[in-house]
Amino acid sequence: MEETKGSKHAKGISRAQFLAGAAATGIAGAVGPAGQARATEARHGRGLRRRGVVYTVGAGETPGTAWSARRMRHDIRAIRDDLHADTVDVTGDGVERLTSTAAEAAERGLHVWLQPTLGDAPQRDILEHLAETGRFAERLRRQGASVDFSVGCEFWLFVPGILPGETVLDRIRHLQTGTVDWPRTLRRLAAFTAKAAKTGRSVFKGNLGYAAAQSIDDPDWSLFDVVGIDYYAHFEKPSDHVRELKRYLRWGKPLAITEFGTCAYAGAPETGGMGWDIVDHDKEPPEIKGNPVRSERVQAEYVGGLLDVFESMGLYAAMAFEFISADAPHRPDTPRLDLDMASYALTKVIKHSPDDPASDWRWEPKEAFRAVARRYGRHG
Repeated sequence: MEETKGSKHAKGISRAQFLAGAAATGIAGAVGPAGQARATEARHGRGLRRRGVVYTVGAGETPGTAWSARRMRHDIRAIRDDLHADTVDVTGDGVERLTSTAAEAAERGLHVWLQPTLGDAPQRDILEHLAETGRFAERLRRQGASVDFSVGCEFWLFVPGILPGETVLDRIRHLQTGTVDWPRTLRRLAAFTAKAAKTGRSVFKGNLGYAAAQSIDDPDWSLFDVVGIDYYAHFEKPSDHVRELKRYLRWGKPLAITEFGTCAYAGAPETGGMGWDIVDHDKEPPEIKGNPVRSERVQAEYVGGLLDVFESMGLYAAMAFEFISADAPHRPDTPRLDLDMASYALTKVIKHSPDDPASDWRWEPKEAFRAVARRYGRHG
């Protein structure tokens, strides 16, 4: 598929083309994956090559926020036409949700970074989920879609058996209390990462990546074509971000910022990737702890400033985290229930009936949405 970056009228591949899938097997010989990524980077020069946003798919926590194909199609159009992104990072779990969303994005002419992130499941199930999603990514690629495939995100956190703890929150608590045997953890992490890379290579022949946690995850990047970093650093000066990010260029491979962002309250950037931890989930309904001050401006300035840094470095891609968080509604009337303050989303969810779990809802752009749209729109 010929990519037309930023255009509202970018031509994608038709739904019939990519759903035909198997009929295209063997079509479209491509440059080897590592060479393809490096060639793309070399041609690009200054500025970001791909400007995107993370779009998470999941079952939803309530009947009102259950995944909807209708909503997804509306959101993908908004990502292209209103946010002016040319890339969507489709992540989450559920092969049908992932593949339907990736197909929609490809049809709309967007570059797809497809990243299955099934968590808190047996390792065997996670690898099977990865393989099935990767086979679909390969069918899309052979049909001419622009696709990178990521084997996952922060395995130490999402994959059981690497860190102690049955769930993500259990594993975070072990990290916070320091009850982690790091040499054993790193051996287990390296072993699972190698299995995931091997699985990804077996089903997908394009550019393979992984989303590593900044400063925690240090995978063997020789296994991948694109270095992916979830980046939540806080520095006062842009030059400090540049110095930090240059560490990830030493492998001579394209660097994708697979997540970046912050929450909408004063002081959120200083919390890094733990900005969400101001919600007391033991309460019913969950409520905000303490007295944080909502500030969409803080979120917008942080996100916009990082995008300027990424553009100045000419990185391969940057994907703002995230487009929407349906289970964190905005409650302007009741600040202690305003879960959107603890959301990294560029949009805020407004429920029609705030106290009804099954209530319908809509989203509205936050200041961060507009900050991203302005910057992406300059390149349209």
